[in-house]
Formats: sequence, C-alpha cells, structure tokens
Amino acid sequence: MSDVVPKQLLHLVFGGELEDVQGVAFKDVPNLDIVGIFPDYASARAAWKAKAQATVDNAHMRYFVVHLHRLLDPDPA
Repeated sequence: MSDVVPKQLLHLVFGGELEDVQGVAFKDVPNLDIVGIFPDYASARAAWKAKAQATVDNAHMRYFVVHLHRLLDPDPA
C-alpha cells in the first residue's frame, strides 16, 4: 500500500456585486465576500455553488473560483 499524499491544490472562492453583468468589475471592491481558501477544486466548487445559489435573485452578484496553486507555481515541472 502506498502512503502517497495528494498534492495540495489551493483554490480561493470570492464574489461580490458587479457594476455590469457583461463584465467583471466589482461595485465595491473593499467589501468583496471572501468565502475562503480550499484545499482542492471539489470543495471550492461546492462552496462556490452554495454562494451562487444563495444569491441567484441578484443578477449582478457573481462568485468565482481562483486556482491559487497556478499562481503559486505557474510552471510546474
């Protein structure tokens, strides 16, 4: 049996109200909703989905998943 630990792939989930539904400029950057940092995409997606569904009545509200691991190690060997 192998005790291989999977590589940690950090993801950030955040969102806020957009100025225009056609873009990605936020109305109030200092008050963005930082949902959290998650150890894998699956847990980040679950958090994103919950927040997106909770704000579905506001067309200007958007949540995003950022792949932090790609920013930390942009050229993995």
